[in-house]
Amino acid sequence: MKDLLHFDELLSDDEKLIRQTASDFIRDELEPYIEIWFANGEFPQHLVKKMAELGFLGISLPEEFGGSAASPLMYGLIMEQLEYGDSGIRSFASVQNSLVNYPIWKYGSDKQKKYWLPRLAAGEVIGCFGLTEADFGSNPAGMRTRAQEYANHYILNGSKMWITNGSIADIAIVWAKLDGELRAFLVPTDTPGFSAREIKDKWSLRASVTSELVFEGCQIPKENILALAKGLKAPLSCLTQARFGIAWGALGAAKACLNAALNYAATRIQFDKPIGAFQLSQEKLVEIYSRLIQGELAAWRVAKLKEGALFDHNQVSFIKRNNVELARETAKSARSILGANGISAEYPIMRHLMNLESVYTYEGTHEIHTLILGKYLTGESAF
Repeated sequence: MKDLLHFDELLSDDEKLIRQTASDFIRDELEPYIEIWFANGEFPQHLVKKMAELGFLGISLPEEFGGSAASPLMYGLIMEQLEYGDSGIRSFASVQNSLVNYPIWKYGSDKQKKYWLPRLAAGEVIGCFGLTEADFGSNPAGMRTRAQEYANHYILNGSKMWITNGSIADIAIVWAKLDGELRAFLVPTDTPGFSAREIKDKWSLRASVTSELVFEGCQIPKENILALAKGLKAPLSCLTQARFGIAWGALGAAKACLNAALNYAATRIQFDKPIGAFQLSQEKLVEIYSRLIQGELAAWRVAKLKEGALFDHNQVSFIKRNNVELARETAKSARSILGANGISAEYPIMRHLMNLESVYTYEGTHEIHTLILGKYLTGESAF
């Protein structure tokens, strides 16, 4: 994609390097095989160790915990490149970084951090985040999963739905109500009473593991509670971290679709000239490109704000809503440029379009982010 506004001048040499590292990984390790994995509904778990070696699973963690101590912008650039490959690969990394590493680092004890974070960053342990339930997605406060306190342990009962990494996870961050208050528990997946069922027959995120988690009398040691995580704000703070990465990832999917459309428009001949020479094709390409530039600059600005006191969750809602929608519309428009060929696995567009249907919904639906921003603008809650 051409850089009309010289976006690269906004990046340091280190930021360009980490972006190139992620791009090379996707080109060499993912792109030759992703259509097969997607068609087979297979997550390439063998790539986890490679991602860890490249620093992709502990991006923002302090070095003392095995992380890279990277900036928000570096994190975003990596997520963008991973989703240029596939949303499922970016989803895996998003969960490991933002929904597992982050709550342990933010709300865990020193003992919990020292034990779990280096192993998560090294890819020795895979994590998942259990918040959503079958009947409670946009309203997590209504969850039915419960924890009961005993002398030296808790007993956990309930279930979670649509959990990324659930069936391959070694540790789950599980949110449950304890005496009416939302709390978080570290639940090793070999705990008696824990089970995970992979959800099959998906038309989206097929190269990602999605699962249902069930807790039937799971006995959790007292030391496994994240003591500082109390109330709904705690899981929402984790979702803010994940949504930031999603907003960047969506740009990667959009760029993959645009590049495929540009290449096709330059080589597909109709009426004795490439279809890129026709006005209607150029209009579609320009609209895609214009939206992408705007989304990229907005994501860059929020990445910079995320380092300081002016950052707040409304900014992340804005770029998650804006960038996922533009990516979704990009995929649709790019598909139309390819005509019938656009539905073929020879090109990545239809795969990205199907994936983006999930991204449009998860981590706060498009409508929920609309209402978050509506409250920001008017001061009135429409929930």
